[in-house]
Amino acid sequence: MNATEFDRYEIEKNHPCFSEEAHQRFGRIHLPVAPRCNIQCRYCVRRYDCPNESRPGITSRVLTPSEAFERVSSVVRRNGHLKVVGIAGPGDPLANGETFTLLRAIHREFPELILCVSTNGVLLPERLNDLLKAGVRSITITINAVLPEVAERIYSWAYYKGRVYRAREAALVITNNQWLGLRMATEAGLIVKVNTVFIPGVNDDEIPMIAWLAGRRGAALHNIIPLIPQGEFSNIKRPTHEMLYSKRRECEVYVPQMTHCRQCRADACGTLGEELDMELETLMARIGQEYCEMVV
Repeated sequence: MNATEFDRYEIEKNHPCFSEEAHQRFGRIHLPVAPRCNIQCRYCVRRYDCPNESRPGITSRVLTPSEAFERVSSVVRRNGHLKVVGIAGPGDPLANGETFTLLRAIHREFPELILCVSTNGVLLPERLNDLLKAGVRSITITINAVLPEVAERIYSWAYYKGRVYRAREAALVITNNQWLGLRMATEAGLIVKVNTVFIPGVNDDEIPMIAWLAGRRGAALHNIIPLIPQGEFSNIKRPTHEMLYSKRRECEVYVPQMTHCRQCRADACGTLGEELDMELETLMARIGQEYCEMVV
């Protein structure tokens, strides 16, 4: 078994996103160090200092790399079930230099942990080597369209190489880089999951095409997630369970489908069924360390 095959085996066995059994046994932690985003999805509303909602783009607060590293250290000391450290926002990790500073530090100190990143993929072709050097072994790319005319309805703008693109130009920048980045990532040996937000009346017909292309380009898993109506899409109804089930059945012939996603916050921690309050966890770890120092 070569290194890539071993990585794939370990991730598919131990990563809560890739294994429905692992999500009940192993924990993951998302580190909210990436507030800036380089695109605007019409369904996305990012909020900081928000403890009561549970969805992507939400965090109680944005952490510095040093604060996030301390958080990982405290969880490792207090909980032997941590397997995965991810950066999933609240913006796009690849648009934030703090992402790479933190990933390198964690990989040096805890090389046994699986590092993963969730990205819109726009910067993936140019930042792929940085991810590999930082020890990242799996990534999630959110791809919502194949055709630019559909992407134009989903994204309002993109910031790329010092310029703001809108309308069809933004759609072309986003989709071209996403599909190129996916191919480059799988060829480089990364284990890739593709997320697709199911937006009824907008990208229904695109989703099977996304699954087909993702499978052909080497994606290991496809995760069709229901729209959370908000932002410009607040008037679109969330797809029903029956609609999701039907779409997954349609797409599973092209690429394996994920069915246990919880649409996690950017600061999620614990198993998928039992979230930890990370502010409290970090405080308790500090109190414990200070007590030990006093005793010594």
